[in-house]
Amino acid sequence: MPKVAIVKGTNAVETTVKALETIGTDVNSVLSRKKPVLIKPNYINSKHPSTGITTDGRVIEGVVKFLKALKVEDIIIGEGSGFADTMEAFQVAGVDAVAKRWNVKLVDLNKDEFVVVKPQNPLSLTRVRVAKTAVASTIISVPKLKPHRMATVSLSLKNMMGALASKGLMHRGILSENIVDLASVLKPSIAVIDGIIAGEGHETSGNSVTMNLVIAGTDPVAVDAVGAVVMGISPTDVKHLILAEKKKLGTCNLKEITVLGEPIEKVRRRFSRSLSSSLLTVTFEKINQLQPRVLRQIRSSRD
Repeated sequence: MPKVAIVKGTNAVETTVKALETIGTDVNSVLSRKKPVLIKPNYINSKHPSTGITTDGRVIEGVVKFLKALKVEDIIIGEGSGFADTMEAFQVAGVDAVAKRWNVKLVDLNKDEFVVVKPQNPLSLTRVRVAKTAVASTIISVPKLKPHRMATVSLSLKNMMGALASKGLMHRGILSENIVDLASVLKPSIAVIDGIIAGEGHETSGNSVTMNLVIAGTDPVAVDAVGAVVMGISPTDVKHLILAEKKKLGTCNLKEITVLGEPIEKVRRRFSRSLSSSLLTVTFEKINQLQPRVLRQIRSSRD
């Protein structure tokens, strides 16, 4: 059974270290000394982490501190922001200072070399251009704890969109299927959810919620499932988690997950969600269902 740690504390760096130490045996089994480690935060924009939108630099520092204690030296902090200059986002979050303090590399994945990868048995994405750094690394995904208007949650699997050459590609077709296909080729080996100052409403609403939590594990599907439940969202309502489990990328069945540290019941809080969330989900699902039919009609009209 996969293990997921939930650790609560007011010192974000040490809380992160403790969360990773709690699953230390699992972490040791997935780290490779032959590959660099990519710490992948979520900087969809350059808002300060206190808004509940972007990854806290202190959580990033906790991950780096933990890795350094294990004598891991080849560490990269990399992200490709969707709506901001990535380096500016790093600076606002204090990540540039973390990189300098611990002597680790800082990479804007938007300016990386891109390579084409092809998911096996794809649900939707047959090929996609991704940052070469991500492909060549052991990935630690460090998202913010927050809901999402279209994907229901924005956690470790969805966070891998930042490694894409074209983020907009994910919104062509069915988003949940695209997330899973991307995760099948860029699967995080470790997921660390920053729930120090979480965000409710939606992914960029800026409605911050102080939770003082870090959630971590080596099964990203299980970690995301626990993160969803902590926000009061059932994993069965998160389509990409259900699909990820079917593709054997991990489990989202809480009965098959061992939770260490804080019990879910003790830290769970029902996050408010924007009214547009359900409307967008239903609307885009209907559009995606209609796409094949519309395309067939267009082709037949041309014949």
